[in-house]
Amino acid sequence: MRRVLRLLVPLLLIAGCDTGGSPSAPFGLNQQVRARFPRGGLVDTIAIDAVDRLPLRGAELVAADGTTTRASHIDVTASPVVATGQWVAGDPWRTGLAGGGSAAALTIPNVQAGAALQGQEQLLATVSMAEIALPDPVVYRRNWQKYKIRLTFGTPPGEIETRMIAAPEPLPGS
Repeated sequence: MRRVLRLLVPLLLIAGCDTGGSPSAPFGLNQQVRARFPRGGLVDTIAIDAVDRLPLRGAELVAADGTTTRASHIDVTASPVVATGQWVAGDPWRTGLAGGGSAAALTIPNVQAGAALQGQEQLLATVSMAEIALPDPVVYRRNWQKYKIRLTFGTPPGEIETRMIAAPEPLPGS
């Protein structure tokens, strides 16, 4: 369940984004990168969500003096698939009570009564998430405009892209 939520959150964020030149979407419609402090999350951790044709392989917070802090966690999912539709409560293929396999369908009386509409949605891009813990939250709050985030996309020996994005503004009251 947690893995499904991790896949759905970036998809929902992208669906609600306005790509009209905002700093959270500088690369156009097919590439989306967003750095933020998640509400209800850790106050001293920057979350980065990226949807791109290349996987995110590195994320670093770069201070004004050039010191860097690497991401502690990067999660990459290529072409995520989300199941949609309905499931019946007595689905013999999902429970161990009725057995498994295609032979289980033959043992169910009135199979049409257990029918349900199901489908799959697949995003033809790579969804990446990263987390960067702030080394000094007080200094960051004071000078956050001078910080940048360096992102590295791609897998060697193939195509590698490095992009710089603005660091996010700290949440008010944190």
